[in-house]
Amino acid sequence: MPLFQYKAVTSLGKTRTGNMDASNIADLEQRLLRMGLDLITCNIRNPRKPMFGVRKVRRVDLINVCVHLEQLLESGVPLLEGLGDLRDSLEHPRFQEIIANLIDEIEGGKTLSAAMAEHPVVFDTLFINLVIAGETTGQLGEVFASLTKTLKWQDELAATTKKLLLFPAFVGTVVLAVTFFLMVYLVPQLVGFIKDMGGKLPMHTRALIATSNFCVHYWYALLIVPMVLFFGIRFLAANSTRARYLLDSWKLKFWMIGPVLKKILLSRFANFFSMMYAAGIPILHCLEIAEGIVGNVLIKEALQEVGTDIKAGVGIAASFANSGLFPPLVVRMLRVGETTGALDHALLNVSYFYDRDIQDAIAKVQAMIEPVMTVILGSVLGWVMLSVLGPIYDTISKIKM
Repeated sequence: MPLFQYKAVTSLGKTRTGNMDASNIADLEQRLLRMGLDLITCNIRNPRKPMFGVRKVRRVDLINVCVHLEQLLESGVPLLEGLGDLRDSLEHPRFQEIIANLIDEIEGGKTLSAAMAEHPVVFDTLFINLVIAGETTGQLGEVFASLTKTLKWQDELAATTKKLLLFPAFVGTVVLAVTFFLMVYLVPQLVGFIKDMGGKLPMHTRALIATSNFCVHYWYALLIVPMVLFFGIRFLAANSTRARYLLDSWKLKFWMIGPVLKKILLSRFANFFSMMYAAGIPILHCLEIAEGIVGNVLIKEALQEVGTDIKAGVGIAASFANSGLFPPLVVRMLRVGETTGALDHALLNVSYFYDRDIQDAIAKVQAMIEPVMTVILGSVLGWVMLSVLGPIYDTISKIKM
C-alpha cells in the first residue's frame, strides 16, 4: 500500500497536510472524508525516504490512546465507534492517520491486533500479543488497562535510567572540560616560567609538560577518537554477535552502574512477564516475547535456558534458580507464586522488589559519584599545583640570603 503525501481542507476552511497509507487516490479521498477533510492535492511518497518533520509517536501519546480505549470498551461502546471517537479527538496528526487506517482495516475484515501489526513502529510485539490475548479471552478492556499501567511504569523506568546515566555523564564531562582547559590554556602559560628557572625538573613536572604539549598539539585527536570509538563499538555490536555479547557483559559489570542496570532490566522483565501471564499468554510464549524486550544478550540467553528447562519438565522457580539470573529472595517469591497458582502476583512482587531496590541503588550511586569526581578533579588540580609550585619552591630554597 503506497504512502501518500496530501494537502486537504477542513470544514472550517483550514488547510491540513500529512501522510497516509491508501490503495489509490480514491481510497485516500474516502479515508480523508471520514476524518472530516476534503482532498486538494496529493502525491505518492517514496517509502524509503525518511519523513522529516513528521512528529514521532511518543509513549505519552500511546498512554492516552490506551486510556481512551479502556474507558470506552469498559463502558460497552463498540470498538469501531470508540476508534472513530478517538480519531476525531486526537491532536497528533500522524497518530490520527494511524487510527484512521486501523478503522479501515477492521472494516475490511481484520482484527484489531492484525490492523495494529501493520504499524510495528508504534505498536511493538508485546503490545500486539497482549491485544491478541485480550481478543481471545474477551477481556480487551482489561488488557488496555494493564497496558496503560505498564506504559506509565515504562515512562518512570526510562526517567530513572536517564537519571542514573546522565548525572555521572554530566559530572564526568565537567571534570574532563576543566582538565582540558588546564592542559591547553593554563599549563602552557606556566611552562616557560618553569623552564626559565633552570635546574632539573622533577618527574611529575616533566609528565605535566608532556601531557600539556600533547593536548595542545593533538587536541583534535582527543575530540575525534572518543567519537570514533563510540560509533565503532556501536557498529561492531550491531554486526557482530561476539561484540554484542562482550558489550552487554561489560555493561552489567561496570563499576557502580552495572548492578543497577541489571536490576532495571530484570524489573522490566518481571513486569512484562507478569502482565503477559495475567493476560492468558502461555508461559513459554511469554518467555519468547520477553527475550526480545529485555535488551541484553546475557539475560536473553539466561531466559532461553529457563525456557529449555521448563520444556524439559523442570518447575518454573527451579528453572529460574538454575539460570543464576535472579537472587534467592526472588526465586523464593516465584516458588510461592507457582505453588499458590498466583504467579502473576508473585512476578509483580518481584518487580516491586526491584523498583524499590533500584531507587535506593541510584541514590547510593549518586552519593558516591560526587566525592569520587571531587577527588579526581582535586587530584588533577593538586598535580598541576605541585608540578608548578614545586620547582619554584626548590629554586627559592636554594637562594642564599
